[in-house]
Amino acid sequence: MKTGILLTNLGTPDEPTKPALKRYLSEFLSDPRVVDPPNKFIWWLALNLVILNIRPKKSALNYAKIWDSFGTGSPLLNITQSQLKGVQEYLSKKCSDLEFEMGMRYGNPSIASALNKLKARGCSKIIVLPLYPQYSKTTTLSTLDAINLELKTWSSKPEIVFIEHYYQNKAYLQALSSSIKEYQDEHGVPDKLLISFHGIPQRYVDNGDVYYQHCMQTADLLAKSLNLQEGEWQASFQSIFGREEWTKPYTKDTLESLAQSGVKNVQVVCPGFSADCLETLEEIDDENRGYFMKAGGQKFGYISALNARQDHIEAIISVVSPHL
Repeated sequence: MKTGILLTNLGTPDEPTKPALKRYLSEFLSDPRVVDPPNKFIWWLALNLVILNIRPKKSALNYAKIWDSFGTGSPLLNITQSQLKGVQEYLSKKCSDLEFEMGMRYGNPSIASALNKLKARGCSKIIVLPLYPQYSKTTTLSTLDAINLELKTWSSKPEIVFIEHYYQNKAYLQALSSSIKEYQDEHGVPDKLLISFHGIPQRYVDNGDVYYQHCMQTADLLAKSLNLQEGEWQASFQSIFGREEWTKPYTKDTLESLAQSGVKNVQVVCPGFSADCLETLEEIDDENRGYFMKAGGQKFGYISALNARQDHIEAIISVVSPHL
């Protein structure tokens, strides 16, 4: 019998248009792991009567800025496909009984479709790696929800090996460190390295989500691998949505404060994103660059996600291989 390897990520719209973004955002923002409001009925009204009639147009314009920047179409989709190809090329040489697929939690190709493809190829065991180095109920556990929902419809279920996180993986940390050093060899060392993670509501952390802890441990491990001293780096959180308090400090506020305090040269790296996407290419490299420069900064550098770098492919393989 065969073993399937399934790489997953968050997802992407089918195209940078208002209708496509409305479909995508409806699925994403309807996930109770992502948005768990105190009053679900009020949230349903806000989502369907207000947000989904306003936000898709703005989001489509932002996606249009980055579309086709990594091949044709969605950067996240194309990069994830390249990551899967790299993993497949290596592991197929080591094992002949492996099958490979990728799936997105929201949008296409879906996790359900990927599972069914592996099922059709006779996989009795499926190793699932959500490409989120740090665990969160909003991402990792939501992925498991999607897997379990699909498997409920199967009469015969495969063995599922679900990898919850890999932020402490040495190869992952080394790849991050190498990518930063390579960037700085070309662009110089900044006054401050900002390590930015996607935020989540602080309420989720207070209720037991370990994501904040994983992020801060990642930042600390990365700073140590770079031999950075206190004051040379800082962690922050981006992509804030809604009015409630999210994990702090916020990336936008931090960049503005750094510039106002006299920091002229900053570089930003986003270790929680395994592939470049809207939140890195548009939000960080465009929008937050503007905040820093407008507040008095002089030089802003965005250090790309690990994407399909060879050392990142090797890191992914090192996470998956022990479970084969």
